[in-house]
Amino acid sequence: MTPSANSQLKQALEALVLPDIGHRLGEVARVRRAEQAGPEVEVDIELGYPADSQLAAYAELVAAAARAAAGGAEPRVTIECRVTSHGVQRNLKPLANVRNIVAVASGKGGVGKSTTAANLALALHAEGGRVGVLDADIYGPSQPLMFGLTGQRPSSADGKTMDPLTAYGVQVMSIGFLIDADQPMVWRGPMVTSALIQLLQQTRWDDLDYLVVDMPPGTGDIQLTLSQQVPVSGAVIVTTPQDIALLDARKGLQMFRKVGVPVLGIVENMSTHICSNCGHEEPIFGTGGGSRMASEYGVELLGQLPLDVGIREQTDSGRPTVIAAPDSPQAGIYRRTARRMAARLASQGKDYSHRFPKIVVEES
Repeated sequence: MTPSANSQLKQALEALVLPDIGHRLGEVARVRRAEQAGPEVEVDIELGYPADSQLAAYAELVAAAARAAAGGAEPRVTIECRVTSHGVQRNLKPLANVRNIVAVASGKGGVGKSTTAANLALALHAEGGRVGVLDADIYGPSQPLMFGLTGQRPSSADGKTMDPLTAYGVQVMSIGFLIDADQPMVWRGPMVTSALIQLLQQTRWDDLDYLVVDMPPGTGDIQLTLSQQVPVSGAVIVTTPQDIALLDARKGLQMFRKVGVPVLGIVENMSTHICSNCGHEEPIFGTGGGSRMASEYGVELLGQLPLDVGIREQTDSGRPTVIAAPDSPQAGIYRRTARRMAARLASQGKDYSHRFPKIVVEES
């Protein structure tokens, strides 16, 4: 195959639309090699997000496209997942050992944000990513309970930094590990924001692709500190379909945009309820709210989760749905939502600041 033909083959592969995420291959992956030498076709792809459950399907799709472009020659397809650092707010650089920080936020409480954050983190890990969770809700930490880590304490080898606890392969840090479960945090805003920064920077995160930050509800001190001082690669807004939740979710979305944090998309929680006795399905919180908001602000509706008693029971027991019922439809939605979120991040600009040399000016 001539260089021109190889170039056409590469372009054909980059134009493929991956069905589970709706992005073209060229937007979320790099075709490192697409060449034909005689009867053989070699295709090597570097995917920008973890998707272990979909690699076989992706390889089959790529092989069919390569076969058609190469006149029927049987291709050999290699797909490797590699997550890189993506752009963050101006004047900030990604943390050491953390390639991407993703904030999971909502405008108000009670919409299932923490449950969503925990399951998205576990879904990213199940797809092959290295993942951590930072519980940024200083006043009401819930991740220790959700990950079954209540009562445990982080260790410190040097007395200055802390090692995160680990559950189900995910690294977790929370103020809840440092205080008693019933101890209220009667702190003013500056103390809370200082505690958050310390938790983030003094934790020895171990080579993370994603650090999922479970944000507290609202748009106050903690949210502003995180969005201005912490290098966030993207944010996810969790809401329910009802208008009162969407009213506050819009404020959260606008806050991230004002400080230069890309909004990766919206997760609509409690979108419908299915009766556990009779199977009747009813949208008790309304319909279409997440879709309307996504359309209004030009962002992606990443997923829609049902109001399901199993999700609540599993989370309260310290075994979130992705772990407790990995083959359930609900876990499948979480994993698809996580892939779409990660793919949306992969389509953004990459961060190359780590490649720049440090310039030091010394007086002679």
